[in-house]
Amino acid sequence: MSWYRNTVWFVKGLREYTRGGYESASKRFNPADVEVDVAGRSFLVTGANSGIGKATAKEIARRGGTVHLVCRNKDRAEVAKEEIVTETGNQNIFLHIVDISNPKEIWKFAEKFRNEHKLNVLINNAGCMVNNRELTEDGLEKNFATNTLGTYIMTTALVPLLEKAADARVITVSSGGMLVQKLNVSDLQSESGTFDGTMVYAQNKRQQVVLTEQWAKAHRNIHFSVMHPGWADTPAVRSSMPDFYERMKNSLRTEAQGADTVLWLAVSPEATKLPSGLFFQDRQPVPTHLPLAYTHSLPEDEEKLMEVLEEFSQKFKSASPG
Repeated sequence: MSWYRNTVWFVKGLREYTRGGYESASKRFNPADVEVDVAGRSFLVTGANSGIGKATAKEIARRGGTVHLVCRNKDRAEVAKEEIVTETGNQNIFLHIVDISNPKEIWKFAEKFRNEHKLNVLINNAGCMVNNRELTEDGLEKNFATNTLGTYIMTTALVPLLEKAADARVITVSSGGMLVQKLNVSDLQSESGTFDGTMVYAQNKRQQVVLTEQWAKAHRNIHFSVMHPGWADTPAVRSSMPDFYERMKNSLRTEAQGADTVLWLAVSPEATKLPSGLFFQDRQPVPTHLPLAYTHSLPEDEEKLMEVLEEFSQKFKSASPG
């Protein structure tokens, strides 16, 4: 049934995920939802030096929030920080250099951050789509290390800080590609069969949806959400999916349009009136499974995912310097 899932997803995407889909959906948006002052609130955005992450950070900064940019590339991050400060006039923009594919680095950063800062909102935006199977220095498949394990460790390491905060939120940027994948806990590092970077990425994004649902059950004082930004014209799309980009470039959303629902989930009082753990697109909850796609997972597989990620997490925590 994979042909069916992929075809339905792409046809659905042509309608909803493009710029036209955003423009249609935005007619029902209430602009007041995001016209809020968030001065005094602290936001952490991973992957914030470009694309949806930078667009989100900039809009939060415009609204007075304290923004922590977590980026891998120091030079690009400093350029992004300067741009955000210059365009918004907000001086409360802080930069942290962390490679989200390196679990020991994440632990080191998170433990230091917990001792020095407060945090109201975590935005897990960093991600990658590596089209050939690559291993990190820790022997982890790079997509899994960044998209799944990195997101898991960053979130669980900062949960104790978030639990102390008022109106705490965690938003994870996923993808509609996850609709074509059923959770697979038997091959988390893509060691079997032919490696397809697009499908590995989609599997990681399905894992993020499961993580969000599980966290929502476990941490009732924090509002968790996961979202699909639509198909946006970002540096990551251009570099990781060049054929797709060439075919769709005239229909892709802008970075700001892709970031709109992230911003809404991060700042709007309306977002937290909805239950924790939902999957969003264009400011509204949407199903996490296509009809007839057979992508529902067993509860024991979802529990296994959490167990395996926690084992990895603790292993790298004990190996983390400091």
